[in-house]
Amino acid sequence: MRELDGIITFHNAHHAVRAERLLQVKGIPNRTVPCPRDLSSSCGVALRFPAGEAQQVTDLLAHAGVQVESIRTYPEAQAVPSGWNALLLRRRHADNGKG
Repeated sequence: MRELDGIITFHNAHHAVRAERLLQVKGIPNRTVPCPRDLSSSCGVALRFPAGEAQQVTDLLAHAGVQVESIRTYPEAQAVPSGWNALLLRRRHADNGKG
């Protein structure tokens, strides 16, 4: 899976689960992750996806009636909020079998 540099935040977990399933059906790589508080304090769940798919993701979720709080993309690592950088590092460490 290529780098996931987009993030969707939600008002509740129900819509996060719906979005995850819709993206999977359409073959768009995604991952459900805890949402850092500096991005949102709503449901605590976020969905990562490839930033290059942002328009398709936005259209798909809108058409399906999935309610999102925000959809953000981060083209460079420096643009990602500090809490998100820490989350990415922990996740990469765990994905490599070291966590």
